[in-house]
Amino acid sequence: MMRQTFRPPIRSMARLIAAGLLVGLLAGGASRAALAETRLGIGPTSVAPVAEKLIDAVVNISTTQVTKGPEGVPLPNVPKGSPFDEFFEDFFNRKGGRAPPSEHKVSSLGSGFVIDGKEGLVVTNNHVIEGADEIVVNFHDGSKLKVEKVIGRDSKADLALLKITPVKPLADVRFGSSGNMKVGDWVMAIGNPFGLGGTVTVGIISAKQRDINAGPYDDFIQTDAAINKGNSGGPLFNMDGEVIGVNTAIISPTGGSIGIGFAVPSDTVTNVIEQLKDHGEVRRGWLGVKIQTIGDDIAESFGVPENTGALVAAVTPGSPAATAGIETGDVILKFDGKDVTTMRGLPKIVANSPIGKAVDVEIMRHKEKKTLSVTVGRLDEVEEPTAVGAKEDKKEDTPAAKPVLGLTLVPLTDALRKQFNFDDKMKGLLVTEIDQESSSASKNIKVGDVIVEAQQEQVATVEAFSDIIDKVKRTGAKSIILLVEDAKGDTRFIGLPLGG
Repeated sequence: MMRQTFRPPIRSMARLIAAGLLVGLLAGGASRAALAETRLGIGPTSVAPVAEKLIDAVVNISTTQVTKGPEGVPLPNVPKGSPFDEFFEDFFNRKGGRAPPSEHKVSSLGSGFVIDGKEGLVVTNNHVIEGADEIVVNFHDGSKLKVEKVIGRDSKADLALLKITPVKPLADVRFGSSGNMKVGDWVMAIGNPFGLGGTVTVGIISAKQRDINAGPYDDFIQTDAAINKGNSGGPLFNMDGEVIGVNTAIISPTGGSIGIGFAVPSDTVTNVIEQLKDHGEVRRGWLGVKIQTIGDDIAESFGVPENTGALVAAVTPGSPAATAGIETGDVILKFDGKDVTTMRGLPKIVANSPIGKAVDVEIMRHKEKKTLSVTVGRLDEVEEPTAVGAKEDKKEDTPAAKPVLGLTLVPLTDALRKQFNFDDKMKGLLVTEIDQESSSASKNIKVGDVIVEAQQEQVATVEAFSDIIDKVKRTGAKSIILLVEDAKGDTRFIGLPLGG
């Protein structure tokens, strides 16, 4: 009875499963065919021919660093003076468990690539070799060579140039132009992820000119080609087999690839490597300005569209900018014929400019365009911070603080300059209190900041500040532009609503 009862449903189920499998196979076959057709139509059918030509020029970089620390078995934690303490002390000292601190080696792995097979020049990331006492270049065929010299390194671009002496000419690769690459172009990475040398991955360029706050000259290529720990320093190739980037960083909550990797573009790499080869260091151009982005709250007052150009918040005395006549409040629109489309774009353009070259700089000043000639200086990488001086206390009356636009302000005195660590030449209105119900509370102004200028006019008294506010209100403007400085010397423009 049981068999008679359950056989019909089982047979029906079998028919359903068989029919489902048949449909699934047909659908699966169609899907795979469609996928194959899609891949053939969009991506390269195979990267094997390209990879075979390049893989011998890609190397693994192994480093060894000697550190000092305790070795052996740690002594158990027992009460001092107890019988066990004496026993363990005697036992572990005899066994060597409590040996004095000694030197031991710590190893790490990265990637690199040969750019000159005759001279033995290898490029990698600076962070791959940083602090290393010994660096060994491991080749795809199993051979290895010890690095004789670090020709130069650049922490800002995270690049290093190494020298080895090849027994015979090595396979090498050439650079291509990263500027010619477009978002969506296919790229290939070869490297040493997790110590697995000679690994090839393929993807596309997901974005260009990425700023990930890794340094002052961030301009990364973003790719979804799998890049993992150990890929650092390895090359990112285009489909012509040219290096268009050096893999440097990933964003990952797990430590593995999630399809967001970053490479230093080859246009930056070639400039840095040539300087390391010629000088052993990178010599960057210097202008001597502190700059900021132009937000929507201040764009109208400076006569430029939002996020256009670089707003000069301060000029370093004696700098090329100061000599050329650039002033605080100027908006730099072009430098040496190149458009300054974003604030962060200016440092990159200046850094890559030849030192000593006279260049034209187009600025916007009081809503009028002007062109100035600037001679590019050399950036001092170890520039000392400006010393902050203060005079001895003087007995003086402290002016009464007055609230304006939600800010309680008081003119700077010698006593206040010393108290808040400002230079004795500093002038302006000190912010002593902020009304948290006012619009000023959300405008990045802090107690201890000094309002140096209002609407590009110097202010030394609260009365003068109030007069400027009244003048701006009569024009129908909705906000006033303030130049604010803190005790560290950092200056910034702020658009403060006139509603208070």
